[in-house]
Amino acid sequence: MKVAIIFGSKSDTDKMKGAANALSEFGIEYKAYVLSAHRVPEKLSEVINELEKKDFECIIAGAGLAAHLPGVIASQTTLPVIGVPINAAVDGLDALLSIVQMPKSIPVATVGINNSYNAGMLAVEMLALKYPEIKEKLIKFRKDMKEKFIKDNEEGVEF
Repeated sequence: MKVAIIFGSKSDTDKMKGAANALSEFGIEYKAYVLSAHRVPEKLSEVINELEKKDFECIIAGAGLAAHLPGVIASQTTLPVIGVPINAAVDGLDALLSIVQMPKSIPVATVGINNSYNAGMLAVEMLALKYPEIKEKLIKFRKDMKEKFIKDNEEGVEF
């Protein structure tokens, strides 16, 4: 099981690290790329074709401003694409709206602005449908998260 993480600018590396962190927590292999839908469209297409041949199962794509990258990727593959809107202007709302408003029949799942960790978690959930060992890890993760939340808040909150 493999997931690709693609984003359009090296300056977005820190914002996209959350996806890698989430995948790593579950032992899911990933490969990250800096590819622009506008600056290197031919290279992007080449990489998408390679991902399909190498049995990648999901693509996480982060983009800001016009945020075309996730949609362009989705238009070239049947692999599920998860878009991460990146705050580059207008508090990231421009990117969010660009990614979430894909035309009919070319969907891109979309997470919150700068929330690449949730993109990684959504990829984990998708893979859990196919891989029982990932499903078991996800169930344990959720159980542990709930227990920690309850423990951390047993004493109440002081202001």
